[in-house]
Amino acid sequence: MSDIPSFDNRKMNAIKTASNGVVNHETIFHFKEADGIISAEYAGGMVKHGYLVGKIIEAKLAFQYSQIHEDGEKGGGHSVCDIEILPDGRVQLVEHFVWSEGTGTNIIAELP
Repeated sequence: MSDIPSFDNRKMNAIKTASNGVVNHETIFHFKEADGIISAEYAGGMVKHGYLVGKIIEAKLAFQYSQIHEDGEKGGGHSVCDIEILPDGRVQLVEHFVWSEGTGTNIIAELP
């Protein structure tokens, strides 16, 4: 597990999104990591405020999330992410999510 980078103080956004999701390139995730727990607050685009919390399980980031959309609706679900390191050293997540609107895949990359 030593090849998995720390998520602490990383800022990321969605670069490819599922058609049934609400995050987009305007949604900015601010990650923190402490004591094996990874969390992020996020907002932007159609998301007014969101929060996720999880941990690394079998070399993947697994988390639960809850969010309030700009229209006042709430959403939530869970995700399992493949963790990739881009050639320039940035972290990229291939997120496989499940929520009330169904399932899908997003790609979330660290901002340069």
